[in-house]
Parts: sequence; C-alpha cells; structure tokens
Amino acid sequence: MALHLVTTIEALEEAKPSIHTVEGRSIGIIKSNGEIFAVRNVCPHKRAPVCQGQIRGTMLPSDPNIFVFGLENRILQCPWHGWEFDLGTGKTVCEGLNRQLNFYPVTLRDGSVYVEI
Repeated sequence: MALHLVTTIEALEEAKPSIHTVEGRSIGIIKSNGEIFAVRNVCPHKRAPVCQGQIRGTMLPSDPNIFVFGLENRILQCPWHGWEFDLGTGKTVCEGLNRQLNFYPVTLRDGSVYVEI
C-alpha cells in the first residue's frame, strides 16, 4: 500500500465532496464536522457516483408521531436513488439493508491530505 497526496485541507469545503482519481479509482474527499473521509465514489446499491450527492442529516428512528432530525453533515445521500450512508460507519441508514460504503485510510500531514491505496 502507498500514500498518495490528494489535496490540501485548505482546499476542502465543509460538507462538500471533492472528487479525485487515485490509481484509477474515483475517490471523494469529504470534510465534515472536523473529520476528513476518503470514500470510494461508488454507491453499493447501483454503482452510482455517490460522492456527487449531498452531505446532510436525516430523520432518526423515533416513537410514532415524533420526528427527530439528526446526524447533521454525517449523511452522504446518493444522487441517483437517495440512499443514505453514515460517514461515521459507512453503513446505510436504510432499515433492513446491509450495504456500506468503502473508505480509504486518510493521513493528514503539513496541511495536506494523503490517501492510502
């Protein structure tokens, strides 16, 4: 495995994926809530470019007639079918489905973002 310089931390916008190609793979670099994630730009549902979607929050499980919004800037929503994935775990928040995003290890050094492939 090798470290690849992808971008600078300063170039990243909060909650806006930045898409890069590393070793022939499309990877979204996402800065959200003080963390930086490297996500393979492929939705596990229908292989859509998931990092072209929005970073947002979502409705959380709750009691009937109670609506709780949460996970602000922690959800990556696929642009094709709206599938939602938690950036903290990579797992879909869709009940009963067992799909998840692929992440790459990120190293931050001297203001730069490196991804390990």
